This record gives sequence, C-alpha cells and structure tokens, in this order.
Amino acid sequence: MKRSLMFIVLATLAQSTWANQYIIYPAGGQDAEQQKADTRECQTWATDNTGVDPIALASQPVTTTGSSEGGSALGGAVGGAALGAAIGAIAGDAGDGAAIGAGLGLVRGSNKQRRAQDNQQEQMANAQAERDQMMGTFNRAFKACMEGRDYQLN
Repeated sequence: MKRSLMFIVLATLAQSTWANQYIIYPAGGQDAEQQKADTRECQTWATDNTGVDPIALASQPVTTTGSSEGGSALGGAVGGAALGAAIGAIAGDAGDGAAIGAGLGLVRGSNKQRRAQDNQQEQMANAQAERDQMMGTFNRAFKACMEGRDYQLN
C-alpha cells in the first residue's frame, strides 16, 4: 500500500515536472479528451524513442559514487598524535612530538574531508546535469510528437 502511494506521488511529480515545461494549445481544434489521449501517446512515443522515462528518472535519487577517502579531522589528529609521539620519543620528547603530530593530523584530516565533500558536490552537480540533459532530450521528442499532431507548444 505504502509503495503504491509512493509510486503515485512520484509519477505525479514527474509528470508535473515535465508537463510544466510547455503550454499546449490545440491548434487543430482538438477537444480536451483528444488532447489527453495525444499527450499520453506522445509521452509513450518520446520514452520509446529516447529511452528516457521521466517517471523512472524522477524516482531515482541523484547519487554519487561516494568514496570513503574523506576521513575526519579528529581521526587525523589522533593518528598524527600517535605518529608524533613515536617520533618525539625517538627524539627525546614524546609530549611535544604528540602535540605537533596532533596539530598536523588535524589540519590534514580537515583538508582531506573538505576535498571529499567538494568531490561529492561536483559528482552530484554532474549527475543532475546529466538528468537535465536527458529530460531535455525527452522534452524535444515530446514536443515534436505533439506538434506533429497539430498542437502548438510554448
């Protein structure tokens, strides 16, 4: 029950997303029922000819390939402190070595985390751009079909 309700909501969102792209005028005097039938048929034709299904596309979340490279600033500080303590012990002052190592590890961990976040944002932007391009292709096909049936789309 929940799944079918979610599908209906997603289908409605997808249809409203692409349907809002156009104002459709029945230039050939088509009535409302004919326009609905032509719209459904052109949606199917556009999907078949472009391979883009707006409903399926809208139901898929924009995802990234994700990398576990991010780490954390705290993890970097702990690792840096341990390494610094070891090096400091060799040099004769484990406490100072740990403090220096923790500071460097904190900076390194923060930078690594920031790079991972930037990479994820870039991947999401690229994925969204690809989806937008796919919908543009679908919309052009839909428009061609409707114009072929004597509708004006703006």
